[in-house]
Amino acid sequence: MLGNIPHEVDRFVGREVDEARLTFALTSNQLITLTGIAGVGKTRLATHALHHLTGPDLAGLGEPCWVDLGAIPDARLLTPTVAEAVGFSDHTSDLPIDALCDWLSDRRLLLVLDSCEHVVPTCRRLVARLLAACPQLTVLATSRQPLELSPEVRIDLEPLPYATDALDLFFTRAAAIAPALRRRTPAQVEDVAEICRLLDGVPLAIELASAQVMHHPIREIVGRLTSHLGELAAPTPVWPRRHQSLRAAIGWSHELCEPLERLLWARLSVFRGTFDEASARAVCAGGPLSGEDVGAALVGLTEKSVVVRAAPGRFRLLDTVREYGWMWLGELEGRHAAATHHADYFLALARAADQGWAGPGQVAWYRKIAVEHADLCAALDHLVAHEPRRAVELASLVGFFWSCCGHLPEARLYLEQALLAHTGSSAAHARAYWALGVVLVLQGEHEEAAKIGRRCARAADRSANGEDALAAAYLLGITHLLRGEPSEAQAVVEHVLRQAPGPAFPSAATLRCRLVQVFAFTGLGHFEEAAKHATALRAECIAHGECWTRAYTDYQLALIALAQGRPADAAEHARAMLDGKSRLGDSFGVALGLDVLAAAAAASGEGETAARVSGAGHVYWRSVGHTQRGTPELRDVREECWRSARAMLGDQAFDRAFTRGATDSVGVMTLAVAGELLDDAR
Repeated sequence: MLGNIPHEVDRFVGREVDEARLTFALTSNQLITLTGIAGVGKTRLATHALHHLTGPDLAGLGEPCWVDLGAIPDARLLTPTVAEAVGFSDHTSDLPIDALCDWLSDRRLLLVLDSCEHVVPTCRRLVARLLAACPQLTVLATSRQPLELSPEVRIDLEPLPYATDALDLFFTRAAAIAPALRRRTPAQVEDVAEICRLLDGVPLAIELASAQVMHHPIREIVGRLTSHLGELAAPTPVWPRRHQSLRAAIGWSHELCEPLERLLWARLSVFRGTFDEASARAVCAGGPLSGEDVGAALVGLTEKSVVVRAAPGRFRLLDTVREYGWMWLGELEGRHAAATHHADYFLALARAADQGWAGPGQVAWYRKIAVEHADLCAALDHLVAHEPRRAVELASLVGFFWSCCGHLPEARLYLEQALLAHTGSSAAHARAYWALGVVLVLQGEHEEAAKIGRRCARAADRSANGEDALAAAYLLGITHLLRGEPSEAQAVVEHVLRQAPGPAFPSAATLRCRLVQVFAFTGLGHFEEAAKHATALRAECIAHGECWTRAYTDYQLALIALAQGRPADAAEHARAMLDGKSRLGDSFGVALGLDVLAAAAAASGEGETAARVSGAGHVYWRSVGHTQRGTPELRDVREECWRSARAMLGDQAFDRAFTRGATDSVGVMTLAVAGELLDDAR
């Protein structure tokens, strides 16, 4: 299993000795760092080597998890970014590094930290903590400088030899553009060897130069490159002297671009993560660069290898190329304007996602918010620094999305930063405080969440805003539920629901309050009333294509069915919940659903299935930083499940099945959603 290792988009050339050194180092050391100048191929070698690790080597290292640190601007987001890559959705209020160490403490894992150079000091501290706490962890880092930790094995990559690997790399890439170059003439070989010498064998520089065969003969490329190197001014601080050949190749590629391509290159450097053509048009169009021009220029930059394809329909700038574009954007005095356009686009996207939350596009919006995570953070960074009022709005809009799909630390960070940067009593401020309260209650800080809930309720009373009152009641309601106070939760939400009668759709706040009402009925043991309300709410959600609330109604109906002795119905609703929560990327919801499904299996006399599903659920609970969370009645359900399953199997058989489920938690989830687990058991 190759986790999230980037795909190889073209043939890897050379580096056989370096690949062998890296493979050997990975199988015999805990920390390996690939070092070398920008563009020398550190990321590419790491990607290739991991794709070609096989058999015992791969099994001994565990699952590889790739972390792209080039997408973060500084060290603030280092730990949350690593946590996301390793599947840890931190729902604790512990220090993030402590929670991450606990999650990884007994896991066999190969953690790849790509592009560490701009966060080396913090990365050094993080890796030291992880290696001390996680004996089965192997770390592979790529960086322009070493981490300088005592167990570090450093592999320093040199540029490619001019007459062999560098030559082959140029012809391989050039032949993909001009197939006639598959047959090399002696004159072409001589000219390409000179190009490789002029570019010091730096792979990225050679790849950029090879893209020019689309427009120029090889002999002309030699002349132009020689002339460009002769005219090159002294290196800037961004481009140290040892990077002169790469700077020359990038600068020369820049000169050979059409004027609108150069402008697009500069403006694209504002993107921190990947982007699609629509976002490039929205952010980068303006002045002489029309929306139509953006499309044509993007094609041109892709053909010239300035822009690379990251995934179907999505693009990115390599770090070094982005740095060059950002430098030129500064020369054009366009950084602030570009960052503002970028923030405008992502604020508009967040508004649209919020408007679509309760509709048929809900799952798609969750996925879109997840894909654009790095650039939403970039937009928030810009707005906090320059337009804090709008930062409050953006943080308030993405806070609930992030809370539901594992980005609680980032949600809390940006909500607190934005509210500190701009005080006020606007609707956006009320929404931001509410979102912060949701984060806190999910992190287990119930008293602080309740304080914020009461603050939001007072603000709603003053403004006579019904939606804000419903939102405050939801926050207070879930806080009461998690503290084991269903009567108080019921009273809070029923009061505001009486004040705001009407259909649940399209009001997200009404949906959530009605859900709290169902939870309260269940917690009070009023199962008939709970089932009636849950069934009605579920039907409305199905009619409108809404997923988040529907999944929780299925969860409640599963609990009710268990309490009423209907395990088959409980299993059906638990599977429906798991399907919805997995589509939303909600690990917390998946953990809840697996516990209920395990209980349904136990109640059906399927002890081994109950143990396997419980093992998978244990992994998902640990992935959010807890052994179990939720309303108090869930604890009783799990205890009864484990007691009865152990009675059926015996302790040793239960433990073996539990371990099997924990070892293959993803496989168990897949079978659970497909409804095959109980069939297998029979």
